[in-house]
Amino acid sequence: MKENKKNIDGDINSALLKKALGFDAKEIVEEYALDSEGEVKLSKKKVTVKCVPPDVSALKMLMDLAAPLSSLSDEELEAEKQRLLNILGQSEKKKKEKTNCKKKRNP
Repeated sequence: MKENKKNIDGDINSALLKKALGFDAKEIVEEYALDSEGEVKLSKKKVTVKCVPPDVSALKMLMDLAAPLSSLSDEELEAEKQRLLNILGQSEKKKKEKTNCKKKRNP
């Protein structure tokens, strides 16, 4: 039972983090039509990538769920600082990769 709760809490934290940092979402629209034999077949498929911007309320909720910083020791504060810097670095790296991909597509 406790293991399921930990998994759910981890999933919720992951979803909140994703929402707080922003993400790209694929939207797929498919059109079907009848062919000459009367069978339904896929006629068009459109895939659109939408950018979902960072959400401040999700970030606030994440911060509220975290332990208060005043209760952390110096070592715990340093570890938290490094963890947040790593997350920020990964986010910046993804942003640069997206920019590079856009430049390659639109020379």
